[in-house]
Formats: sequence, structure tokens, C-alpha cells
Amino acid sequence: MTKMVVTDLDETLLRTDKSISKYTIDVINRVRNQGIKIIFATGRGDSTKSLISYELFDGYVLMNGAKAYVNNRLIYDRMILADIFIPFLQELSNKNLRVAAEIEGIHYANFNVKEKWSYIDNFIVTDYLNISGSADKLYVLIENPNQIDMITSILPNELYLNLSRDNLAMIMHREATKCNGILEVAKEFNVSESEIIAFGDDINDKEMLLNFGLGVAMSNSIDEIKMIADYICDTNDNDGVAKWLNKNIIKIKS
Repeated sequence: MTKMVVTDLDETLLRTDKSISKYTIDVINRVRNQGIKIIFATGRGDSTKSLISYELFDGYVLMNGAKAYVNNRLIYDRMILADIFIPFLQELSNKNLRVAAEIEGIHYANFNVKEKWSYIDNFIVTDYLNISGSADKLYVLIENPNQIDMITSILPNELYLNLSRDNLAMIMHREATKCNGILEVAKEFNVSESEIIAFGDDINDKEMLLNFGLGVAMSNSIDEIKMIADYICDTNDNDGVAKWLNKNIIKIKS
């Protein structure tokens, strides 16, 4: 029995232009009205607020699991300590890689962040000499495949790396995963792993599609995600998540 639905945002619930359709909003509300919890799990941080209303959801997981919330209450976090990430980013900077650390909603980067993410306004260009505090997530812009081997060779043991489809290396605390964040939210609602349906499209969604009750890949997913999914739904631009929920959850329960 399904008690919770978790969905990725970019290229999954959101359309390519980062909008969410009225139809999708209506389906989300109808699913919640049936007593099923709906949460989202994204690699994004505070920039998520500019894209979607948190009020549509019962909980959410940010920065690939660095933080998890229920009713806007923080219930789980796994941060990267300054003495771990600062030497690491400085070494990458010395190798002429473009890097950034997200700390309390601000991107501390060695380049103009607007060049990569036009929607981000809160950023500071830095050499990391005078940074304090723990980071939620680290980013490295990958320009050739050989850089991945170099990064992993010096990656601190406390961290792990995911490479997104747009060649962005996302680096998090080893315990900051979408699955861990989702499970903490599920505990709040007494939901087991087998009672969760997960939707995703990219490599950082693989673990949740494999480990929960059902995994649904978008038609626009990378091949690796399609291969491990239980179902494949329509594309994000065709409201694939909402269509699947309407057919397989709402109509069955009606």
C-alpha cells in the first residue's frame, strides 16, 4: 500500500522551463487528500523557494540529503566541516577548476556564479582564506572527463561525489543522501520503505528508485535510471509524474 510519494524536481516534476503545471498541482492536492504524503527531494538548496511552493508538500529534502524538513521544521542535516572542505576547494582552485561551496544559502565560489546559474543572486567570489562555518554542499564544474579522476583521488574520506547530466560534480557528506533524508521524513509519518513510490531522472535519484517500494523513471531520464526503474512514465514536459499518479493512484482509489 502506498503511503508516500517522493519526487525529484528538475527534469522530473518541473518542466524544462522550471514551471509546474496547474494539472500537476491539482493531482498533488488530490493525492494528498487521499491521505498519501507527498514530498520532494532535490539537489537544490534555498533556490528551490523561487521555483515551487513548499505548501504543496508534506516535507522536503534539499541538497541531495544534506537537510530534510517536515512542515518547514528541520529534522535532519549532515554538513561538511570547514576544516574538511576549505583545503579541498583551495587545492582544486590551484588546479584552475571552478568550485563553489553552499553555506546557509550563499554560494562561496572562485568564479562569477551568474555565469553558470543565472537565477542565483546570493554569491560571494572568494579564495576561501577567510571562510567559516559548515557547508551544505560543494560544486565543481567539470570541463573534461579526466578531471573526475583527479578530484576523486584527493576527495576527503568524509565526502562522496555525484556527477549530474550537465557535468556538474556535486559533493556531499557521506551521510547526506536523498535516501537518508527521505527515510527521516518517512519516520515522521510512520511510513516504511516499501510504502514509498519514488520518481526521478538522473544519477542522484538512482538510490531512491532502487531502495523504495516502486521506482518510476521519466521518459527523459538518463539510460542508467530507465534500466533500474519498475516503471517509465511520460516526460517532465508532458506532466509525466502527475499522469502516472492520476492513473495508478487516484483512479485506482476512486
